[in-house]
Amino acid sequence: MFKHVDYLQFQAKPEKPDALFAAKMQELVGGQFGEMTVMMQYLWQGWSCRVPGKYKDMIMDIATEEIGHVEMLVTMMARLLEGAPNEATEKAAAANPLLAAVLGGMNFQHAIVTGGGAMPTNSQGVPWNAGYIVASGNLLADFRSNVSAEAQSRLQTSRIYNMTDDRGVKDMLQFNLARDTYHQQQWLLGIEQLIADGFTENGIENSNGEHEHPEANHTFYSFDPESTAGEGRWAQGPALNGKDEIVYVADAQPLTDDRPLGPAPDPKLFVTYDGSMGKGKPGTGAGAHAQGMANVVNKIKGALD
Repeated sequence: MFKHVDYLQFQAKPEKPDALFAAKMQELVGGQFGEMTVMMQYLWQGWSCRVPGKYKDMIMDIATEEIGHVEMLVTMMARLLEGAPNEATEKAAAANPLLAAVLGGMNFQHAIVTGGGAMPTNSQGVPWNAGYIVASGNLLADFRSNVSAEAQSRLQTSRIYNMTDDRGVKDMLQFNLARDTYHQQQWLLGIEQLIADGFTENGIENSNGEHEHPEANHTFYSFDPESTAGEGRWAQGPALNGKDEIVYVADAQPLTDDRPLGPAPDPKLFVTYDGSMGKGKPGTGAGAHAQGMANVVNKIKGALD
């Protein structure tokens, strides 16, 4: 259950309308790293969290706050679009350069589709996409994704902040910048808490770690003979897994004689082929389907055995 309070978390009062800036601000609403993305990302992570108590509560608290941030931006955009012209004569535009600039930069869907309101799209009118969100069920992996999302969101907010002189807009964006600063810290501190509570050893996602290739998990491979990457901390010193020293391999060479060639192609597919791997096996879509069914049957038999 969600409850709604009929007040914004922080004020969204521009000094004057600005349709051009409203078009830019759409990126902060429905862009890949906009508030809709972090709102939905955290909601899905919270709903899916299998750890009752402080972790689930923390995720749901920030998710709910992000709903309010979307509301703040949508309200700000409606006020920026107040009185925005949806038509003007060439004479009026020619007589008023400011009006011409607004007309030239306004997102016309703000007038045609929403009647002077915000849209769930980015600044180019591309609809928000659920594929933007990350909610894996693994809190460590999700928290790392959340740090990145907040950093990108803050960066874009910072860029937008420099595109206006409106004191009211800047006032709200200053609050948003501060929240994105804290939220980055919140997720990083959440990772520290996961380590302290024993959900992960060292902050590195290492599921099936016991099956890893034993050398490759602490080796930096360089593929440029003139690379200076070996000078960085990532190529030397103790690995973050707490067990190994990082190995630096300069001008790395293949670890196998396997070449990137597929099998001989089905002759019925008319693939250009030099015959070096022998004759391909004929097959059809029906044959592939039958093979797939056979694979399923074999898996079931294996499970029963």
